[in-house]
Amino acid sequence: MNTTSSESLAAFERAHVWHPYASLANPPPVRFVKEAHGVNLVLQDGSTLVDAVSSWWCVAHGHCHPRIVDAMRRQAERLPHVMFGGLSHEPAAALAERLSRIAPPGLDRVFFADSGSISVEVAAKMAVQYQRALGFPRKGKLVALLGGYHGDTCCAMALSDPDGMHTLFRSIMPNHFFADPLDFSTLERVVDEHSDEIAGVICEPFFQAANAMRFYSPDYLRKMRALCDAKGLLMIFDEIAAGFHRTGPLWAHSRSGVAPDIMCVGKALTGGHVTLAATIASARVAEVVSSGTPGAFMHGPTYMANPIACAAALASLDLFEESDYASAVANMEEGLREGLEPCRDMPNVADVRVCGAVGIVEVKKALPRQEDIDRAITRHGVWLRPFSRYIYAMPPLVSDAQTVSRIAAAIRDLASCPAGPVPEGDFHE
Repeated sequence: MNTTSSESLAAFERAHVWHPYASLANPPPVRFVKEAHGVNLVLQDGSTLVDAVSSWWCVAHGHCHPRIVDAMRRQAERLPHVMFGGLSHEPAAALAERLSRIAPPGLDRVFFADSGSISVEVAAKMAVQYQRALGFPRKGKLVALLGGYHGDTCCAMALSDPDGMHTLFRSIMPNHFFADPLDFSTLERVVDEHSDEIAGVICEPFFQAANAMRFYSPDYLRKMRALCDAKGLLMIFDEIAAGFHRTGPLWAHSRSGVAPDIMCVGKALTGGHVTLAATIASARVAEVVSSGTPGAFMHGPTYMANPIACAAALASLDLFEESDYASAVANMEEGLREGLEPCRDMPNVADVRVCGAVGIVEVKKALPRQEDIDRAITRHGVWLRPFSRYIYAMPPLVSDAQTVSRIAAAIRDLASCPAGPVPEGDFHE
């Protein structure tokens, strides 16, 4: 029997376990969660916190949704995992068919990955193999957008904002090209100057999360589509954070009326119950990649198309299909706008931005002190995870008006606190 106490485990963890973007020499305090249901996290001491950030934007239908949990349990009893090389299984085939039905027109070739970052790596490799198969071996770079974020693996970091959270690792990252999402002429200029080196363009369509936390014009995407078509470049949309109704419609890029050649999805794909992602490509991309040397797409994660994760995703897609999340998110947007608008007049607030189930308060100088953040979390019973200069909420899509109001109150309280010390360097979460 394991007799290790909760206190001794917490002490061991504090000394031995790294948390995201944290120090082991001076670890930040953490709250132990023993269970979670709906929009609430239940802590070890029995208190609850509303999960206002959907556990990094993935918990769409609420924690521990019985339909998803039951699907995972039933799958685990039959086939928890099997390699995808040379073998397959019904959950993967069914999920690929479902994704091809809801993806933008023309995208119906599915590559499963085990995280969003890996799906971006896969998309980049597809673009490079595509150009090589067409006879353009020098086209080995991509254009990405300033303020973007695509993940923490090496290629994904290299495609994220060059002055964002990954500056420490520039020496190990490949060099790509960048354009400004607020000025389309910068993209035109980069493509004109380096068209013989560029395989494609990647962006978070409409909503840039994690680095810039901002929205930009759908017209940019329409112009990008025309430019890519004219120059023979692939257009890649990273819908990992913004997809599945986070900004309102099923896909954030649908506001533009154009479709990409490759799209990355993840996070809410499984309703936030287990990790899974997918890179969905057009038939044209798949055919060209398969026609070149070596005649196969060169990637294959160990846990690719994990059956339990696929079963969770199928249950999650059922819930998306059965629920009117577009209306629910519109109501959440109204509540966030009303609740966060008073922040505009606060001394340390630079801007307030709301779209769909996303509410952002950007501060001028620095976030409030950690003790103020902890106080606001405890006072309102709302879990917030501010970073850089952003106090934000991306609640589960099942959050009701009372929950949204409570979240907004916590953010107002925190935004009213004075700025803490200005952080050193370029660190962003």
